[in-house]
Amino acid sequence: MNNLSLEKFWQLIYEKMDSWAELSIKNLPNLVVAIVIFVVFLFLSSMIANWALKLIKKVSHSTQVAGLLAAIIRLVVIAIGFFFALDIMGLSGAVASLLAGAGIIGLAIGFAFQDMTENLIAGVVMGIRKPFKVGDIIEADDTLGTVKQINLRNTLIETFYGQLCVIPNKILFRNKLLNYSTLKKRRIEIPVGISYADDINQAREVIEQAINNLGFVKHKEETAVYASGFGDSAIDLLVWFWIDYPGDGNFMDIRHQAIVTINQTLNDNDILIPFPIRTLDFNAKGGTTLQDVQSTGEQ
Repeated sequence: MNNLSLEKFWQLIYEKMDSWAELSIKNLPNLVVAIVIFVVFLFLSSMIANWALKLIKKVSHSTQVAGLLAAIIRLVVIAIGFFFALDIMGLSGAVASLLAGAGIIGLAIGFAFQDMTENLIAGVVMGIRKPFKVGDIIEADDTLGTVKQINLRNTLIETFYGQLCVIPNKILFRNKLLNYSTLKKRRIEIPVGISYADDINQAREVIEQAINNLGFVKHKEETAVYASGFGDSAIDLLVWFWIDYPGDGNFMDIRHQAIVTINQTLNDNDILIPFPIRTLDFNAKGGTTLQDVQSTGEQ
């Protein structure tokens, strides 16, 4: 009985192996063709990736973005070749299962690493659009400084306080971004007040002339002084002028020199920059005169 069971067992194994061998021999040509096609796609992936790398580098100066996109293109070509090879071998069901599994895995990874993926996509898009480059002075998310390094997930900015700030790329992509280096110029605005007793037009003329005499002022025809309102103690003026930025001079030094020049110019022309003043007018319309107040107090 045991001998019959063993014989039957070995017979089943032999028949199974025989059927596998027969199936392998039948599918051998398909296997060879599938291997050849996969090798061809491997070769094509390298060629296409190298061509894409050169093309992307012309569009974007970011080597990281170019390398990432070229690698993605290469993987896509290899995956297409792999699925073609499986289909030639008659494994179309396996192709469908792999595609479905890849979709599910990709969706799960997307949800799990949503923040990382968003930063990565933002970094790729900014690498192509190039809103700024290393060395530019930018302001974003209340951070002002010089761009030191641009990565796929974040950007490193050195602030003027000597701190290194790491900003996720999605913040730079979503929010307002100021680039002070693109146009190579910057307008400086300095508020100043003059006495109500002084001539506004005279103050405007002497300030514009003094500012234009400074060597760092550019586009002198656009230097302007405007009256912006009535302050509590003074007529409020705004002084506008342009400088090269970034330029040879330090921004804070330039602003300091301009303020000193404005102060000296107003003093030389006997135009008062008043201290805060409070005037008590007892004879205003609807009010009580000082004489009446004194009379009432004496009674």
